[in-house]
Amino acid sequence: MDINYILNEHGEDRANYFHAVAPPIIRSSNFAFKNVAHFRAAILDEMDSHVYTRGNNPTVEILRKKIAALEKTEDALLTASGSAAISAAIMAIVSQGDHVICVKNPYSWTKSLLTSYLPRFGVETTYVEGTNPKEIFAAIKSNTKVLYLESPNTFTFEIQDLSMCAQWATQHGIVSMIDNSYCSPIFQQPADFGIDLVLHSVTKYINGHSDIVAGVICGSKEHLKRIFFNEYMTLGAILSPADAAWILRAIRTLPIRMERIHDTTMEVVKVLKKHPKVERMYYPFDPDFPQYALAKKQMTGSGGLFTIAVKDSSIEKINLFVDKLKRFKLAVSWGGHESLILPIAPLYHLEGRNDPHIPFNYVRVYIGLEDADYLLEELLDAMEIL
Repeated sequence: MDINYILNEHGEDRANYFHAVAPPIIRSSNFAFKNVAHFRAAILDEMDSHVYTRGNNPTVEILRKKIAALEKTEDALLTASGSAAISAAIMAIVSQGDHVICVKNPYSWTKSLLTSYLPRFGVETTYVEGTNPKEIFAAIKSNTKVLYLESPNTFTFEIQDLSMCAQWATQHGIVSMIDNSYCSPIFQQPADFGIDLVLHSVTKYINGHSDIVAGVICGSKEHLKRIFFNEYMTLGAILSPADAAWILRAIRTLPIRMERIHDTTMEVVKVLKKHPKVERMYYPFDPDFPQYALAKKQMTGSGGLFTIAVKDSSIEKINLFVDKLKRFKLAVSWGGHESLILPIAPLYHLEGRNDPHIPFNYVRVYIGLEDADYLLEELLDAMEIL
């Protein structure tokens, strides 16, 4: 399906809403039926009918269809956050006594689910080095039900071989799933490599304006019906119609935004990696990245996140460097129009907390939609402090 058609036409039946170019926000929580026959049919097909907005809403459904088409999957379910999507997807597959394989150092709330929450119900997780296929294969047990990937991850950008992982999962009856937020559907479609479920924090690139929190699960009808009629409907972490309308508006420009971010980030990375205070650059499309060949094989572009390891500096100097930046906002998350900075140094020596597993001299940078020269001017000036 052509991406231009997906973004501008797919899922939009304008005859249903007065041929308006922009889909309306259908705020109704409830939907009425002409007769008993229509009611019975809808109840039997609630995932694709309009019965109650906790299940399927017309505005949300348009967005569902577009994201599924972008990811080349049969369908999608939208949630109120990326964490809700991850939790629903994993919880739908596992039961007491089951086993999950997950890459090391995933998104913090994924780790919380697997390390703190699911063990209460007898679900065990083995964390593996995702860059080592043999370690993933060796972790498979007879009770393994989920192989959870994050490729690339969002701090040091380790990549997994998606085709190999999907092949092993299929051979052992394991459901493979991936957090694809870093690449967006524009730069990577894991379903093409055989991955069963593709997850996103829609908060990031798909919405891209730092004003909506949302998540999505993409996959086959079979997998998504299992999730829909259990965790999705039961826990109720749904996306509101108003938020879906905002994301529909944003998704029209997703390819343009991703291309702009990719090009600008490449320019910034090229300059910064030569800076005397940069000990190491972590960026999948940097030719010196250890998994560069695999990144180029699986991804058609790279996002705006990269990490630098600062050479011969201190926590105090890194904090001063960050405080000098004004064109970069000090904030978590990423994927919006604005450039961000997230240093690890300020997270050290916090009262009542353990120090992070990431070295203090790592600084994550997110490149938004600003010009490369505009961003580099400030970065290079501030780095004199280091």
